[in-house]
Amino acid sequence: MATQRALILFAHGARAASWAAPFERLRDLTQAREPEVRVSLAFLELMSPRLPQLVAALVADGVLDITVVPVFLGQGGHVLRDLPVMLDDLRVAYPQAALKVVEAAGENAAVLQALSDYCVASLVHPSPH
Repeated sequence: MATQRALILFAHGARAASWAAPFERLRDLTQAREPEVRVSLAFLELMSPRLPQLVAALVADGVLDITVVPVFLGQGGHVLRDLPVMLDDLRVAYPQAALKVVEAAGENAAVLQALSDYCVASLVHPSPH
């Protein structure tokens, strides 16, 4: 049996629970497309689960192939500084796990194209205020 894989959508977090709604929709859409992969949300701060706790739980369940997708629009300090430190600590704590991180969503050309398409479409079909 192949090692179970996990995909962690890593977001900032906020005090208002409603802030997480689009990230939850993204998680659900992604999970529906990849039923064999465990798709979860983790947060940098203010919301649970935090990334270290989620990775610990996944590894405890025997999930050793973990990909982290920063769902940030830009590569700010959190993605450039905080996330690498967290991942280094997690790699030391769980050497048996393969932890991979990809570029921030907002740095990806296809994501930027989709956002641009949405912006351009707003000129033709403005949403009601």
